[in-house]
Amino acid sequence: MTEKKVVMPDTTITRDMIEGMRAKLGLKLRVEESTHNEYATRMAILKFTEGVGDPNPLWTDAGYAGKSRFGRIVAPPSFVWACFAHVIFGWRGLGGFHAGCDVEFMKPIFIGDKISAECVFESFEGPKESSYADETVIDHFQNRYWNQNGDLIARYRWWVVHFARAKARRKKKFADIELPHPWTEDQLGRIEKEILSEEIRGSKPRYWEDVEIGEELKPVVKGPLGITDEIAYIIGGGVPIPRLQAHGVALRSYRKHPAWMFRDPNTSSCEPIFAVHYNRAAANAMGLPHSYDVGVQRHCWGVHLITNWMGDNAWLKRSYTEYGKFVYLSDVVRIKGKVTKKFIDEKGEHCVHIERSAINQRNENVMPGYAVVALPSRRNSSSPLDTRISSEGN
Repeated sequence: MTEKKVVMPDTTITRDMIEGMRAKLGLKLRVEESTHNEYATRMAILKFTEGVGDPNPLWTDAGYAGKSRFGRIVAPPSFVWACFAHVIFGWRGLGGFHAGCDVEFMKPIFIGDKISAECVFESFEGPKESSYADETVIDHFQNRYWNQNGDLIARYRWWVVHFARAKARRKKKFADIELPHPWTEDQLGRIEKEILSEEIRGSKPRYWEDVEIGEELKPVVKGPLGITDEIAYIIGGGVPIPRLQAHGVALRSYRKHPAWMFRDPNTSSCEPIFAVHYNRAAANAMGLPHSYDVGVQRHCWGVHLITNWMGDNAWLKRSYTEYGKFVYLSDVVRIKGKVTKKFIDEKGEHCVHIERSAINQRNENVMPGYAVVALPSRRNSSSPLDTRISSEGN
């Protein structure tokens, strides 16, 4: 039987395309079709943390959270992406991969907060030579998030690589990877033991003075990645661009935006381009051997690692990631961290710099990056939460 293949829009980078995108620099983009949550309700936070796989009780247990400095449930910092993360924009007919992001967190999100967001197209680079698809262009965006009081919650910069799908398919850069990965029962047993040995610092303060350079964080383990992991993340508000729709609602959207969809050759259904994350034939059309995770989903795992380690009395100030390789369905990833620097910043906060990695079973670092955390200090009994929650009346 002849293998059925997905057909997606195929074009190449042209001078007219480049000039058209240059004219759009600085544009504030429409975000309505990619907004997922407006309110940080109990169930919205719960579904998001379940979709990320983060069991920290600070996010979901009202009794536990009520005894913290926050005084009530707060969302994990990464919840901003469950409100709004990305948009599809420009470069009609090209494929795209989220390639990295850099986010600063300013204020906590409390249960009941209303979050609004904006997205600005800031710049692009290229075309550049590429081993994946001959040439690529890289877009740069900035998102900002506010609560109902007008307080800036987070500032998020992210970038996307665009390429010609046909060129990527011809190159078959990752065709030699064995997928799904052939795990043995013994290996799976050891992986699950690692997952269940996760450590959450919780209410016990981690003081800056007690942290040593070179200290390694207890890893967080994710996988083997399955389709339900992707579904749970979507249910939690994670990233579909635009929101996933069904039947006539979806068809009307696709008639307005044909580049958002493809026709599945097996079911004849209209599917969103986002289905590359759970539809193998769609991933093949992008030049990849298997379906793969969502970039921001992986960054959420990195945030999970940091909040586990830092405890309830610290603050994650910044988190930076690059998505150097893909995490395919059946992969296992160990999110790791190591303290590389201690310093007092310009605001007088006692900070640590943590180099972060995500190592798969092929011993590849699929997410190099770092985080900056402000910790409480024994010297002055201050907490980095003091100024960040003072206006909330806690």
